[in-house]
Amino acid sequence: MNKNSLYQHLEYNADKPAVKVILESDFTKEIRILFKENQIMKEHQTPFPIVVEIVEGEILFGVEGKSHLLQKGDLISLSGSVPHDLKALSNSMVRLTLAKKDHSSRVQKVANQ
Repeated sequence: MNKNSLYQHLEYNADKPAVKVILESDFTKEIRILFKENQIMKEHQTPFPIVVEIVEGEILFGVEGKSHLLQKGDLISLSGSVPHDLKALSNSMVRLTLAKKDHSSRVQKVANQ
């Protein structure tokens, strides 16, 4: 059994989203991304399917050039190789579920762009 909390040790970065692996299981990696208002993750794609949950705030989620407003409680799933981007409309917390074979370092690189 693994246990952690999305709400412990919340540390926002001033200039880029804060990425942290919260939980790893036999089949997924659960990542918390903290955005300050107006922070972005530029367009990127993943090699595997993902699930994104908006835990707090509002995110403008771009998929293949079309923007979708996601708010607290919203979930979205994407297949691998689908271009997408994120922009925080307010301070936000995002939970990202990655396939076990995916690498959390890839998410950190996107946040640092």
